[in-house]
Amino acid sequence: MPSHYAFCPHCASPLTPRAHTGSLDVLRHSCPDAACGFVHWDNPVPVVAAVVEHEGALILARNKAWTAPFFALITGFLEKADPSPEEAVAREVKEELDLDATGVHFIGHYRFERQNQLILAFHVPATGVITLGEELAEHKRIDPARARYWPVATGLALRDWLRAQGHDPQPFDVPDKV
Repeated sequence: MPSHYAFCPHCASPLTPRAHTGSLDVLRHSCPDAACGFVHWDNPVPVVAAVVEHEGALILARNKAWTAPFFALITGFLEKADPSPEEAVAREVKEELDLDATGVHFIGHYRFERQNQLILAFHVPATGVITLGEELAEHKRIDPARARYWPVATGLALRDWLRAQGHDPQPFDVPDKV
């Protein structure tokens, strides 16, 4: 996923990288046409993630676009119309698993640089019968005491939640292509 536009979305001029110094050194992409003045700051996209707990087990899912056997947390974009990140993550759990959130508890925020995302992670206890949404290929149930985590983004959220529950989760290696 490219982290910036190649051309100005207003006038179609090629964008040029320019350093912007302030409290952080940030690379921005600017339109060279002074009359246009478009600047793409390439800010991260907010994403919500759910550590779903259902009937005492963790629910991990595999997106249809992913190669097997990789499973992960339920995630989705924080939409402009979502009243709050908490309601957004409950919406995602309903859309993807057809489960009803009985609580939403903030775990933390995590960078996912490869996708230019800021992950807002929550523990979501849920009830109901799992019915997969259109984006998911399959799901699996994992005993929290046996769960392992992937050492990036949502995997770190899972690790932090497991540790807070008194578990000692171990990492596993993730291929570079995932």
